[in-house]
Amino acid sequence: MPAHDQVEFERRRQQIIDGALEVFASFGFEKATNKDIAQAANIGSPGLIYHYFKDKSDLFQQVLEQRVPLLQLLAHSGDEILTKPPQEVLTTFAGAFLKTLENPTAVAMFKLVMSEAFRQPKVAEVMNNAGPSREMAFLSRYLAKQMSAGVLKPMEPGAAAYCFIGALLAYIFTREIFPQPDTQQLDAETMVKTTVEVFLQGMLVTDAGGA
Repeated sequence: MPAHDQVEFERRRQQIIDGALEVFASFGFEKATNKDIAQAANIGSPGLIYHYFKDKSDLFQQVLEQRVPLLQLLAHSGDEILTKPPQEVLTTFAGAFLKTLENPTAVAMFKLVMSEAFRQPKVAEVMNNAGPSREMAFLSRYLAKQMSAGVLKPMEPGAAAYCFIGALLAYIFTREIFPQPDTQQLDAETMVKTTVEVFLQGMLVTDAGGA
């Protein structure tokens, strides 16, 4: 494909992704139609979507990968990130995790799709494959690597990963779904810093860098 055509292909693809984000945020995954997405993306025919994406599940996955900061980070991070210090990696991970809150449309989409996921196993599977399973797999793998290197205390890495990400999820839920007075005043940067500090106080091997 000539360079000009590649640029135009990617431009149109991103245009569809932006339109799909708006539609998923308004109607959820199940009720979103190609007609709605084509209209929001300002493309002529709903059928054009299949020129860029296999199906709606593929499009949804691409919306997450292209518009969710943490998934973008993981997609562009090589294995070298596994050897970087926990303070750096966990701060970057948590910061990207909470950065999604800066995009109201993405937050609205997650609220709708989460409610669908509780009722529809297919939606839950699509969402899990696109995001949570990859995020947890990376975090567990990273923690296991740091435990093997003697930087972090040995324990079940999956359980440790849940402990870390659980604090971030609690912040999101009590800010966006079940609003609490304190979370409205607590900024994401402070939450990231505190979560990493508390986690590492219990996890760092003292003679490998101190708590």
